[in-house]
Amino acid sequence: MSDLPEKQVKRLHALIQEAETNLAAAKELLISIVGDDGAVITPRSSANEDVGGKIIEGVFDGQKMIGPDGKEYPVPANYASKSKLVEGDLLKLTIADDGSFIYKQIDPVPRNQIIGTMSQHDGAYYVEANGREYRILLASVTYFRINIGDQVTIIVPADNPEATWAAVEAAL
Repeated sequence: MSDLPEKQVKRLHALIQEAETNLAAAKELLISIVGDDGAVITPRSSANEDVGGKIIEGVFDGQKMIGPDGKEYPVPANYASKSKLVEGDLLKLTIADDGSFIYKQIDPVPRNQIIGTMSQHDGAYYVEANGREYRILLASVTYFRINIGDQVTIIVPADNPEATWAAVEAAL
C-alpha cells in the first residue's frame, strides 16, 4: 500500500504537466489567431487564389517573419510547424483586401537533419543535439506528441551555425 501515494503523486505531476502544455498550446494558438496586438489573422495558403492586397517579403526568424523594414509579422505556429520552416527561409506575405494574412514559403534555405533529445526549461521546449540546444515550437510538440526525453529528428539551417530555432521532422 505504501506505493499507492507515490504512484498518485507521479500521476498528478504528469497530469499537471499535460495541463500546462495544453494551456501553453491554447495561448500560442490564440496569439496565432489574433496576433500580439489583437488584430485577427486568418492564414491561408492557396497559391492559385487571387486575393489582391499588399505583398511583403521577409525572412522567417523561427517564430515570425521580419519584413525588409524590420517590422515583425506573426506567422501562425501551426503553419510554421506544418511547413517545417527554419530560420532564414524567405516568405511572402499577402495581406488581402479583407485583412487576412496569406503566407507562402518562396525560398527555403539549405537544411540539415539531426537527431536530439527534447527538454523543457524556462517555459519553452528545446531539442539538445550535437552539443547545442535548439528551440522548437509548441505546436510541433503537441502535434507530434513529444515528451521530455524523447528522441526527435529536427531540421536546422545548414549555413547558419548560430541558429537558435529548429523545425521538427519527426518524433522517433
